[in-house]
Amino acid sequence: MNDLGNHLAPSLNPIRHDAPEEIPVIDLTEYLAGKPGAHQAAAALRHALENVGFYFVTGHGVDQGLVDAAFDAAKRFHAQPLEEKLKLKINQHNIGYLPVRGSTTRHSKLNANNKPNVNEAFFVKRDLPPDHPDVLAGLPFRGQNQWPEALPGFRETVMAYANAMEGLGLSLLPLYATALDLDPGFFGTLFAPPMYTLRVSHYPQQQGTDENEFGLAPHSDTSFMTLLAQNKVPGLSIRLPTGKWVEAPALPGSFLVNGGDMLRRWTNERFLATPHRVINRSGQERYAIPFFFDCAYTTRMECLPSCTSPGNPPRYETMTYPEYMVWYRNLNYGKPEEAPKGRDGVQLSAG
Repeated sequence: MNDLGNHLAPSLNPIRHDAPEEIPVIDLTEYLAGKPGAHQAAAALRHALENVGFYFVTGHGVDQGLVDAAFDAAKRFHAQPLEEKLKLKINQHNIGYLPVRGSTTRHSKLNANNKPNVNEAFFVKRDLPPDHPDVLAGLPFRGQNQWPEALPGFRETVMAYANAMEGLGLSLLPLYATALDLDPGFFGTLFAPPMYTLRVSHYPQQQGTDENEFGLAPHSDTSFMTLLAQNKVPGLSIRLPTGKWVEAPALPGSFLVNGGDMLRRWTNERFLATPHRVINRSGQERYAIPFFFDCAYTTRMECLPSCTSPGNPPRYETMTYPEYMVWYRNLNYGKPEEAPKGRDGVQLSAG
């Protein structure tokens, strides 16, 4: 793997199209303040998602104290005895606890015969009350969160962080629309309100050099957008469109953002869903808090008008969020030979 510490594209400066290993850095300060510069930021975003699939955002306005508190909450949760965590075992709504080696990324062209993933995770969605109509109706992926009883303040911290990430995701939507040659408000009603999943993850130290054992095997996210707070412990690497695996650099105070398969499908493969993986051989315990941001529950995702033409017809059928997630769940947990793959044959991973 290569060190990408020198591969950060200058913030909002013209980005070289002959430097595919650069991860663009987009400073949101002026954009969020309503000052000129939105089109420049949108151009940087377009380049990032058409050529790399990842970018950093700085000047995002999210309090670093809240980010630190969310990482502390992750450590507190996973420090609990296993029997306590298993009381909250993941359910049909993709909410709850997934134990170490509780999932396996299916075979792909990128890596075959993967072993179960060496991570544990706690999944949280919007915190719905018991009398919410969707909860009462039993709608898929609209269940109640499961919360530990012995961690005071955990729920409040986790939901405060999720709310901040939701706000950041919503603030980026006009840039996505502009980058796709659409009206800045195009996505407004399509994400009202957005679906989301926060994954509170722990990657134990991995021993040995087994090439088929990963903290998280090569995959593409399911999401429209994934927001990842910077991690002080390395382990994440990205497969660039060139086919080269590189370690994701750390940029303090930023968020690393990538597109997932929902974005790739919706844009008719104009924007990338770049594969990535995690291997924790740092000698330390590693925690991560990726936030998977998606469209509204009832939105019908049909090929965006700027991403199709007579010579480039839609490649995918129209789907709603629950239809998309059921499709994903079936392919990921069905028989391996029945599981279709994403771009470049890489298996998709749910948020």
